Amino acid sequence: MSDQLLTSLYPHNPSLATKTVVVGMSGGVDSSVTALVLKQLGYRVIGLFMKNWEESDEFGVCQASKEFADVEKVCEKLEIPYYSVEFVKEYRDNVFTHFLNEYQDGHTPNPDILCNREIKFKVFFDHAMKLGADYLATGHYCQNILIEEQQRLVKGLDSSKDQSYFLYAIDGKTLNNVLFPLGHLLKSQVRELAKQSGLATKDKKDSTGICFIGERNFKEFLGQYLKPKKGEFRSLDESVVGEHIGMQFYTIGQRKGLGLGGQGEPWFVVKKDPSLNIVYVVRGEKHPALYAQELWANELTWISGAFKHQLPLKCWAKSRYRQKDQVCTIESIADGVAHVTFEKPQRSLTPRQSVVFYLDWEGERVCLGGGMIKLAGKSFWEQGLELTHPTS
Repeated sequence: MSDQLLTSLYPHNPSLATKTVVVGMSGGVDSSVTALVLKQLGYRVIGLFMKNWEESDEFGVCQASKEFADVEKVCEKLEIPYYSVEFVKEYRDNVFTHFLNEYQDGHTPNPDILCNREIKFKVFFDHAMKLGADYLATGHYCQNILIEEQQRLVKGLDSSKDQSYFLYAIDGKTLNNVLFPLGHLLKSQVRELAKQSGLATKDKKDSTGICFIGERNFKEFLGQYLKPKKGEFRSLDESVVGEHIGMQFYTIGQRKGLGLGGQGEPWFVVKKDPSLNIVYVVRGEKHPALYAQELWANELTWISGAFKHQLPLKCWAKSRYRQKDQVCTIESIADGVAHVTFEKPQRSLTPRQSVVFYLDWEGERVCLGGGMIKLAGKSFWEQGLELTHPTS
């Protein structure tokens, strides 16, 4: 099975045997199998581990040290050289400070997107190239395919694991020197390859939580940096329905963890007012105040460079990672702001979250790029409209 999978990933090409690939290794199963398949295909592989966060657990052991120990085991099994590099300052300055500022302003940022743009595919990529690498490879579930003489970011085969949403903001030129070997595989196949090869990470759980910081009690963690301030939960008629523990702990569309009860349907966060420290809530997942059918996005990034498509452009979009692709139309782009309308009402369009665009191209779903939601359109409740055929 291993040989068949590796052959399907990359047909053997003797000219690649002298190519050097630096693999970004995290200590997880995905990056481990990335190194495995490239080594078996004949590349000269170097494992490179990034330390971007300094913190020890209750026993005084640094989490990064635990992950690097797994990197060592895998690289020694594969008989490839490995190194560690530290970007703690770059991560704090370019990712974590921004992350805190967004929460301070009442937004819910996605640090994975910024981390990919500023760290993995910028400073880490540059470091790999300085080591003499021809390519940087990562364990992301997406594909890098040459279409019309340009490298395109394409969705991974495993739709449940596709990570192109998190990569829309990287500089498209870097794709010429990037490999995503897992894009052709299902997660179950990655696990099987790891087990067949006896890799130390074969049964390791997938990492979750904040990029390079990991899983933790989020309220306690955020409370170390931002002092929470209690405030009011209000309904849309301005009635006080409860007390919140700090506006930064809530996001648009959130249901769990509000601490609100009473008779009726569950409460959902519908908007926040940072200036007054008010969190507004409504009852019911299908409340029309949660749904809108258009948005405006800025901070636009197009992977292939300048936007070259004729407008209006009908395509696909995701306004959050776990969402299914939604049919939309990019109506216009003016002064760096895109106006986007959707075929169906969209739930919880959230300012400062990313909207990512896709276009079907030569049988592949290609990531065009995306931007930050600047403004959601008026909700169905604000317009006095009946809600029909909403998304989940």
